[in-house]
Amino acid sequence: MHLIDGVPHQHLPDPHQPAPHGHGDGHRPIRIGIGGPVGSGKTALVASLCRALAGELGLAVVTNDIYTTEDADHLRRTGVIDERRIVAVETGCCPHTAIRDDISANLDAVERLEQDLGDVQLSLIESGGDNLTAIFSRGLIDRQIFVLDTAGGDDVPRKGGPGVRDADLLVINKTDLAPYVGADIALMESDARARRGDKPVAMTSLADGVAPPQVAAWVREQVAAWQHV
Repeated sequence: MHLIDGVPHQHLPDPHQPAPHGHGDGHRPIRIGIGGPVGSGKTALVASLCRALAGELGLAVVTNDIYTTEDADHLRRTGVIDERRIVAVETGCCPHTAIRDDISANLDAVERLEQDLGDVQLSLIESGGDNLTAIFSRGLIDRQIFVLDTAGGDDVPRKGGPGVRDADLLVINKTDLAPYVGADIALMESDARARRGDKPVAMTSLADGVAPPQVAAWVREQVAAWQHV
């Protein structure tokens, strides 16, 4: 049992139904998960992407909090997209549990939202704040973004972990704060690239609320590739 916008729901998956494909099959929108530590800028990134893409794509957003609807409420207040396109999941458990170990709450929410709206091309699923091991199940999402921030320490990319190493896109956010927290952003970027090989890294600041061009472009590329498989 879990809460979707404060209403109890229970998702009982069909054991005979296969998990979502890892590539476009023409039957549903692409789903991109956005995870990272508390305060790294996940909600700000979601808001900025909604501002940048709402005029181009049919969007849906699912947010995760443990016992509140804080992130969804913030997105609704900012008016980045129609509030009907935003659903909050109160997981009642550690964030990584709801995006990786038992995805039923999020899968239920995103499936219902996509079905109710009918025009969705991109679903963004924002995790609650968690640690460097908190990556999404590929049964829930098709691509994942992991967000760090400079205030977390410039040694974090070097420490690695599944979030840093395996996410399809790594975003190192709050580069504008680096001088004030003593972070070396060049070191953070080089350490991240060393851990990730050829997977992309984006150095960003979301202080002005504008989607970083490289992140918005990457999302557009994922949507286009999904639709043309």
